[in-house]
Amino acid sequence: MIKILIVDDHKIVRDGLSRILSSVDGLYVVDDVGSGEEAIDMVIRHRPNIVLMDLSMPGIGGLEATKRILRHASDTKIIILTLLCAGPLPENILSNGVHAYLSKGVGAQEVIKAIEAVHLGERYLSKDIAQSLALRAFSKKDSIPFQSLSDREMQIASMIIHCYSVRQIATSLSVSPKTVNSYRYRIFSKLNISGDMQLAILAIQYQIVHPSEINLHRSRVF
Repeated sequence: MIKILIVDDHKIVRDGLSRILSSVDGLYVVDDVGSGEEAIDMVIRHRPNIVLMDLSMPGIGGLEATKRILRHASDTKIIILTLLCAGPLPENILSNGVHAYLSKGVGAQEVIKAIEAVHLGERYLSKDIAQSLALRAFSKKDSIPFQSLSDREMQIASMIIHCYSVRQIATSLSVSPKTVNSYRYRIFSKLNISGDMQLAILAIQYQIVHPSEINLHRSRVF
């Protein structure tokens, strides 16, 4: 029996995946949650074989949750299932130990195929991800600006992009607002930008985030 944890901030996605996977012999959905923090807690509680992980979620997000799970629960394997199928993220995440990367454009049968392959110790990429990685390998473009950010800076940049306030980021990461602001201005300096709006636009331009996942007009309370 393959035990699966589903992590996505959209309940309709979790419900759909849970219903599909639960109907397959040999697959068992132990739980479904909507944030990175909950994912870490559920991995500790249930010790699933496979985590289906979205990247853009509230709190620490899927990227940081993935790194923590891989670091502290080596028996659990991660399959990324996300809208972000281009840009530098697939290559970066796969290099950190993720076993499979799928776009949300794939069908249910391919998700099942990926789960079974990863459980057997194989790696799996959906066709569009594999094509994106191949094109990047042959590209002569300069490295993207976001590659200059540390893991923590990238985590905070992602939360800013998703319209989290400084206070919300500080609370989520258990640091002071002053520390968040220090990171914030360091990020702006490294990327040669002057504000949150430019950060969001740059993230869309370099395919760090899908345009549908952020609202450039949402106000923040700092």
